[in-house]
Amino acid sequence: MTLLEALKTRVLTADGAIGTLLYSYGLDYCHEEMNVTKPEIVQKIHEQYIEAGADIIQTNTYGANAIKLARYGYENRVQEFNEAAVRLAKAAAGDSTFVLGTIGGIRGIRKSDATLEEVVAAIREQARVLIAGGVDGILLETFHDYEEIQAAVTTVRELTDLPIIAQVSMHEPGTLQGGVTLDDAFTQLEALGANIVGSNCRLGPFHTIQAFEKVNLPEKAYLSAYPNASLLDVEDGRIVYESEADYFARAAEKLVQQGVRLIGGCCGTTPKHIEATKKRLAQLVPITEKEIKPGMTEFVRVPEPRKHEPLHEKAKRERSVIVELDTPRHLEIESFVHGAKKLYENGADVIMMADNSLASPRISNIAMSAILQNEGVRVLPHLTCRDRNLIGLQSHLMGLDALNLNDILVITGDPTKVGDFPGATSVYDVSSMELMTMIKQLNEGISFSGKPLRKKANFSVAGAFNPNVRVVSRAVDRLEKKLEHGCDYFISQPVYTKEKIEEIYEATKHLDAPIYIGIMPLTSFRSAEFLHHEVPGIKLSDDALERMKACGEDKERATAEGVAIAKELLDTACRYFNGIYLITPFLRYDMTLQLMDYVKELDAKKGVTTNA
Repeated sequence: MTLLEALKTRVLTADGAIGTLLYSYGLDYCHEEMNVTKPEIVQKIHEQYIEAGADIIQTNTYGANAIKLARYGYENRVQEFNEAAVRLAKAAAGDSTFVLGTIGGIRGIRKSDATLEEVVAAIREQARVLIAGGVDGILLETFHDYEEIQAAVTTVRELTDLPIIAQVSMHEPGTLQGGVTLDDAFTQLEALGANIVGSNCRLGPFHTIQAFEKVNLPEKAYLSAYPNASLLDVEDGRIVYESEADYFARAAEKLVQQGVRLIGGCCGTTPKHIEATKKRLAQLVPITEKEIKPGMTEFVRVPEPRKHEPLHEKAKRERSVIVELDTPRHLEIESFVHGAKKLYENGADVIMMADNSLASPRISNIAMSAILQNEGVRVLPHLTCRDRNLIGLQSHLMGLDALNLNDILVITGDPTKVGDFPGATSVYDVSSMELMTMIKQLNEGISFSGKPLRKKANFSVAGAFNPNVRVVSRAVDRLEKKLEHGCDYFISQPVYTKEKIEEIYEATKHLDAPIYIGIMPLTSFRSAEFLHHEVPGIKLSDDALERMKACGEDKERATAEGVAIAKELLDTACRYFNGIYLITPFLRYDMTLQLMDYVKELDAKKGVTTNA
């Protein structure tokens, strides 16, 4: 009897966690390597689950793909580890227990961890070995990324007619990362060729039951569920799960009532959980009909109309000026607020504030944004991936929305080692491109985890552009990728040659997104050298360096020369671009005011519309 034939009339019990038991043996390195170095322990774990009553066991191959094994330098041992795993599982199973070849999800929240092409190649390589080993089916488990499991099912189905069990991991009960409902996911995975569709990991029994209450019975496929033993806890630095085996078994019975026919366990479950589950399910038969109770409709409010036109829309049509003024590194804010108001009153479309630039702490730009907004000033805060994990990033963005701060610049952020606290941790849960996609997901009223937010956000997202590279076309390639991830417009690093501005124009004129060209006046030769030699993404021309050097220690002359150089750059920038980005050095907003006036003069001569 095949696995699918057995599921037609029976509820089957699968095994529980392998990693949990390996940890209990003190094995916390590469678990897949244990198939070769500790085969007796791996086989013993299989036997314990079979003795507990498991009808199905899985191979110890969750991370036995080239991408995950590369963390340990074992990327060339995929075949060895998978073949050994199948041998051990089959030896334990004999003729009475089904063996599933397990392939675990590779991506987490970060799509940049691996391209889809790399993921598919790794899954194909592993699947071929497992299939050749004679498994009874392929178990795809713990897939957070829905795009990834779709590709995985398609890839494996091309290789075999064996049963495919496709299990996703939910961040929220009933919803996948990205907002796809569990029910819709199951329908689509069945259409791609999965014979059994289900979920595992992340959630305990309670939330898993809650999720399956909203799932219809598939047309042809069967349902599976491998919940965690409970929500995880941490004791003395170790992850633990608090769950009694009988509670887990009672929950399994409720899952059967929701149509699940294959029930196992994930993190924290042990042979005791499986033994209790087997006894509880022994006399149950699968249900063939199910009524989904209508739930409350999630109304998603549209955002209030924006007070200001999005910058990217204005810059497509007419002159638009962004002025950057970094928040203070001290607690005195009066001069900052005064300068910001002066710049805005003089015609800046928005005052932009960095997010702890150069990894040095400043007053929170969200706090200063709220203060300036109360003063009638439109603001554009930066948001870096460096300082906040995904929890903090979403919380920060929700706060920005609550404050009606709709304009943001998303950047990766300078690494902490360049700043005041080189020992601090750089988070980088996601890249700037991934964060852009997530922000646009908030604009659809969906949280990072896929949970409805009851209201759509209304963010306009800018991306950083560093044109000061040897091959500008490569930098433009990144701009194109950012556009694919939801970027609306770009703000460049400061540029210091007319030739570079012209080169940028020629390289980017095909893009359907405005670019704000960065212009920052120099204040002294010392600061010019610092910018040129030490600040990433900034390069000055030899002419600019020589002109600043000629000013010596004369501060007034240096200031005048710095403004003069900037004006010459504006002559070219205003000819090619509507978007101008003026960077205020060291709170010297008087210099920026001069440049703003110069932009107005240039536009007045040409009859260009300005914000004045």
